[in-house]
Amino acid sequence: MEYIDNLPPMDLMRSEKMTFVQLIIPVESAHRAISYLGQLGLLQFRDLNADKSPFQRTFVNQVKRCAEMSRKLRFFKDQIHKAGLLPSPRPASQPDLELEELEVQLGEHEHELIEMNSNGEKLRQTYNELLEFKMVLQKASDFLVSSSSNATVQEREMDENIYSNNNYADTASLLEQEMQPEPSNQSGVRFISGMICKSKVLTFERMLFRATRGNMFFNQATADDQIMDPLSNEMVEKTVFVVFFSGEQARTKILKICDAFGANCYPVPEDIGKRSQITREVLSRLSELETTLDAGLRHRDKALTSIGFHLAKWMNMVRREKAVYDTLNMLNFDVTKKCLVGEGWCPIFAKPKIQDALQRATFDSNSQVGIIFHVMDALESPPTYFRTNYFTSAFQEIVDAYGVAKYQEANPAVYTIVTFPFLFAVMFGDWGHGICLLLGALVLLARERKLSSQKLGSFMEMLFGGRYVLLLMSLFSIYCGLIYNEFFSVPFHIFGSSAYKCRDTSCSDARTVGLVKYQDPYPFGVDPSWRGSRTELPFLNSLKMKMSILLGVAQMNLGIMLSYFNARFFSSSLDIKYQFVPQVIFLNSLFGYLSLLIIVKWCTGSQADLYHVMIYMFLSPFEDLRDNRLFWGQSVLQVILLLCAVVAVPWMLFPKPFILKRQHTERFQGRTYGLLGTSEMNVDEEPDSARIHHEDFNFSEVFVHQMIHSIEFVLGAVSNTASYLRLWALSLAHSELSTVFYEKVLLLAWGYDNIIIRLVGLAVFAFATAFILLMMETLSAFLHALRLHWVEFQNKFYHGDGYKFRPFSFASLTEDDD
Repeated sequence: MEYIDNLPPMDLMRSEKMTFVQLIIPVESAHRAISYLGQLGLLQFRDLNADKSPFQRTFVNQVKRCAEMSRKLRFFKDQIHKAGLLPSPRPASQPDLELEELEVQLGEHEHELIEMNSNGEKLRQTYNELLEFKMVLQKASDFLVSSSSNATVQEREMDENIYSNNNYADTASLLEQEMQPEPSNQSGVRFISGMICKSKVLTFERMLFRATRGNMFFNQATADDQIMDPLSNEMVEKTVFVVFFSGEQARTKILKICDAFGANCYPVPEDIGKRSQITREVLSRLSELETTLDAGLRHRDKALTSIGFHLAKWMNMVRREKAVYDTLNMLNFDVTKKCLVGEGWCPIFAKPKIQDALQRATFDSNSQVGIIFHVMDALESPPTYFRTNYFTSAFQEIVDAYGVAKYQEANPAVYTIVTFPFLFAVMFGDWGHGICLLLGALVLLARERKLSSQKLGSFMEMLFGGRYVLLLMSLFSIYCGLIYNEFFSVPFHIFGSSAYKCRDTSCSDARTVGLVKYQDPYPFGVDPSWRGSRTELPFLNSLKMKMSILLGVAQMNLGIMLSYFNARFFSSSLDIKYQFVPQVIFLNSLFGYLSLLIIVKWCTGSQADLYHVMIYMFLSPFEDLRDNRLFWGQSVLQVILLLCAVVAVPWMLFPKPFILKRQHTERFQGRTYGLLGTSEMNVDEEPDSARIHHEDFNFSEVFVHQMIHSIEFVLGAVSNTASYLRLWALSLAHSELSTVFYEKVLLLAWGYDNIIIRLVGLAVFAFATAFILLMMETLSAFLHALRLHWVEFQNKFYHGDGYKFRPFSFASLTEDDD
């Protein structure tokens, strides 16, 4: 035990030792001190004003100013994006600005941009109106010319067919009434011309028809040019219309409908000379406005480009300033002493760095009073902090997704780095598919520098974050694929020739009678001759099922061993004696014994039925094993192991709650004493800087909790072992699915002497391999490996009820913090 205690601490095995500290900062150096701590990123502040609303805090005005500047910067960014410009990736060199100077600059830029946008919208609106007016003049002129050319023909038709009808005045159309020789309508036929969105034309025409009861004539034509909407900057298709009607009341109705549909009406004179003169004036003004608009856009783009050079730097500066004031609002403001008081957690190794940063802040702010930094005791548990890198961070995230480790608890991520990709590979094992995954991982690693600086989508960001997980999964898949001897489900003689051969030269009975062994076993992995044999499936089923049980029992024993190291680290002898020991005995008396039988059966080649052995170990423990006997003394050993498993259950359940009750009673009666902690405790000896806080003891609650834990372990030992059989099931499913695609798609297509059928078969095989075997099967195996780690492995020792160390750091600020 001394040897274990003297081992050097393993990195990542335990979270960093934390200490609780207090800062007393003079007001004149507070801002600079918090800024330096943000650059360092190793101190997590505790909110001392949690009972106050955001508007009751000291620096609320500064936070509002920063929020307003963030809004202006987002406005600039949107304007640059709408203009189709790209912000400069390299910010232009500019002397450092104070927050007040930046606020003034941003206000000036915003006012200038708003004014330019307003003028540009007015000019664009005027330009659109003139452009619409030009198109209305052209199309309306065509309508009016065509109407006059048809007047003679229509007049002749009315002379012949209409005047014989006495009710003509009630039934004649407007144009027919206008062309009568006799003035039947004193007001005459009038028209309104304009332009409307193309999508509204049908509804517009129907509404006009109903409002005038059919006493109108509607003519339309699609506009030659699209009109730009000044608000959305999108091109809109429009239609020119001319409505002929009679009467002032109809005119009022038509104008109201035009206004409701957003149609623009334009006056078109009937005289051809006036129309020509107006058209020339409109074209002249359009030319002038085009020149003005182009000049305005160039000036606006120039202003946005100059802003874009500094935009990234300004946004970063405002984001940092806002974060600093948000942090200052977490501190207590002492008016009488002119200082701010803050508390928080930091790793012990960071204390010298923090003290150095505070000294620099005092010196740079020319403060006469230094910043006081001292260690305190805390009642709550410290946060959990693991120092990770690019390689280990993804595996730590996998563990943290289940629950953050309790302070100084054994970290499963250390073992997950190896066991997670290995269990994935056991289910995915195919070295052809593994090579495909490896190529994908190598592409991500080769473009690591480029992709890390880009903003990726949610799926791509997750894939890039797990690039090293994908790398290890692919390498282990190649290894397991070599053991299974499967390359896209096809076996190869990689490590020599097969140990089996046919009974005769024709090999006609290879699939029915079988092969004969003629030399030593295949040196590595599964013999390729098993492929296609009549016993292939029973053999692989037996192999993978037994292998799954061995791997599961080994990983569960690892989890129980880690519970022992947790108990030793936290000096909990009760957990060792009444939890670890009975758990090891129970698990290995049953499933450890089963693993032993599997290994012995493999080594001896026995034909014993392990199902029969394990079932009758419970039903008839004293019955003679006969043909199922694997070694001498097996019956006696089974009885002993069964008794040990039965004894282990009450051993887990009863002693611990009663011993805890006795200890509580002795403590209450004053028979045991603990060392009184002081504020001058050595934090190296007490790394958590937290006093032991004895909560009220409730025996019934403790006993029920222990009973639930014991029942959960006993039932879980059975269910968890069975759960590891998913390794066998998914491995078999992946292999058989790959075989189906190879034999029923690729080989079947290759059997035809037709290049088109072969290409189609190859395309279907490639599609099935990429999207089903490489994507869906990868995701399936990943999720099952995740479940095995979260449930079957981690529940043996991992509490996961801690909370992450989240220091105040500028590096962790994102655009969402704006």
